[in-house]
Amino acid sequence: MWTIKLLEYTNDSDKGVLVAHWGCRVVDGDYSASAYGTCNFSPDPSDPSYIPYENLTENDVIVWVWGQVDKIQTEAALTAQIEEQKNPTTETGVPWAN
Repeated sequence: MWTIKLLEYTNDSDKGVLVAHWGCRVVDGDYSASAYGTCNFSPDPSDPSYIPYENLTENDVIVWVWGQVDKIQTEAALTAQIEEQKNPTTETGVPWAN
C-alpha cells in the first residue's frame, strides 16, 4: 500500500508542492516490510496539468511519486524482504554466548 505521509509546499498563494514524503508497505499475514522516501518537484502553476494544492488527492501525488520511484521494483524488494523473514538465509549470534 502506497501512502503520502507529508507534503512540503511553497508558502504563497499557489502552495506548489516541493517535496512529497511517501511510504510503501507490503503485508503478508504476520510479515510486513516497508519503505520510505521523498521526491522533489518543481511546481509550475502556468503548466496546464498543474493541480492546485486544495484540489490534490493522495492518488494524484502517488502518481507523481511513481514518476520518480519504480513502483514495481519497490514492491518486489519489499516482497523479497518478507520472503527473507519467512525463510531466513542468515542467522545472528556469537558461538561463545550459548
